[in-house]
Amino acid sequence: MTERPHLAVIGAGPAGLAAALAAAARGIRVTLVDSAGEAGGQFYRQPAAGLGARRPRALHHQWRTWERLARGLAREVEAGTIEHATDHHVWLVEHRGKTPGAGALHVEGPAASGAQAAPAARSPRSLPGGFAVHALLGPLQEVPVTVHADAVLLATGGYEKVLPFPGWTLPGVVTAGGVQAMLKGGLVVPGRRAVVAGTGPLLLPVATGLAAAGVDVVALVESADPKAFVRKAGALAAQPGKVAEGVQYVAQLRRHRVELLPRHTIVEAHGGERLVAVTVAALDADGRVRGNTERRIPCDTLAVGHGMLPHTDLAESLGCRIDGLNVHVDEEQRTDVPGVWAAGETTGIGGAALSLAEGHIAGRSIAARLNGDEPDPRGWAPAAKSRTRMREFFAALDTVYAPPAHWTDQVTDDTVVCRCEEVTGGEIREAVGELGAGDLRTVKLLTRAGMGWCQGRMCEPAVAGLAGCEQLPARRLLARPVPLGVLARAGEPEGD
Repeated sequence: MTERPHLAVIGAGPAGLAAALAAAARGIRVTLVDSAGEAGGQFYRQPAAGLGARRPRALHHQWRTWERLARGLAREVEAGTIEHATDHHVWLVEHRGKTPGAGALHVEGPAASGAQAAPAARSPRSLPGGFAVHALLGPLQEVPVTVHADAVLLATGGYEKVLPFPGWTLPGVVTAGGVQAMLKGGLVVPGRRAVVAGTGPLLLPVATGLAAAGVDVVALVESADPKAFVRKAGALAAQPGKVAEGVQYVAQLRRHRVELLPRHTIVEAHGGERLVAVTVAALDADGRVRGNTERRIPCDTLAVGHGMLPHTDLAESLGCRIDGLNVHVDEEQRTDVPGVWAAGETTGIGGAALSLAEGHIAGRSIAARLNGDEPDPRGWAPAAKSRTRMREFFAALDTVYAPPAHWTDQVTDDTVVCRCEEVTGGEIREAVGELGAGDLRTVKLLTRAGMGWCQGRMCEPAVAGLAGCEQLPARRLLARPVPLGVLARAGEPEGD
């Protein structure tokens, strides 16, 4: 009896779950690899069972969709068609040539809790070569694991973009997504009196979530111009459900008496050992701070964010084409690397509904091709139609929620820009103006900006903005820090 073709799905958020379920339903063995302890990703993040949440659905939209996905995953795991590998932190996906293909899970070193070695096998229908997904197990990320598969789906999601300003490193200043994770996953709040600021659709649910949890949300400071929504009314009206959702958020904020400050920005965060206040100001039509509009707002928490960026590290190391900052895919969600598909935020930020549609299409495409068949797009026509509409909607939102054009004016020379290496705005400006740096790599070499623990993932947009150069794919070999001992053993034959 031959083993069924095997797919490794990296990421158990909406896109990864949709793809895993679609592929498993069509005869593909799936290993769902995720760094979290539970499925759902950031959007469907759940509180730990020990917290005893009585109404977890109150923290979520689309709860019925999540229940359907969770039931489907549980059913496929019980049937043995999906293996859900939790606490697996992927650091590299490698095209291996002739490797054990269908479902070989090789644990190097002491077996971690829940990890089991499966027998190596080879699918006769696998794509040439196969892939090795290298991960580190558990919270300490020290035990290496390799998952062998015939195809890979990258559903690695996105991460927050935060632009610097004076005082942004103070305790009490947190990202908007970080606040949401605290609310959903820990049932805790970061403080008692909060300001939510920046730009992007994430600010609305964060502000309403804080207010519903009993936090005094003093203000929602949004740099977007309300007139921009009017100019994009046609594209936005194509998704009336999303528009209604935004209106509902605004209504909830008004009920909680949250002051809405559109076309405003954070100028500075104040405090010694922790945040005590923020200064906000109005923006003019060109995106500059208007004179004599600054006001100081006392608070102990500032939740700030300026949109999202796609996680593309694994795609870059595989050599996948990157368009701008997004992984390029075709109508089947295939990248230009044979055997590699991508879906969800890694192909462009667009929310859970778009991720679900892309994941479903990818899962069906993978199943057909691994089974030696030509995919029939008619089978996923509704998902493709939803994908087109949602992409158009979020393309319009991107223009509305662009950060202020002159945000760099607020970054003083002594403002820390690269937190890992403590590189200031003045040092970056000196590298460009006096030392002639004209690109991110040269700025990095001259200042060490981006050489720290995060390897520039957090500071790169800010460094690019201050340097006046384009933010390009970094082509990092490794997606996360890896112990040297793991790297030293990475080339050894398995079983030695």
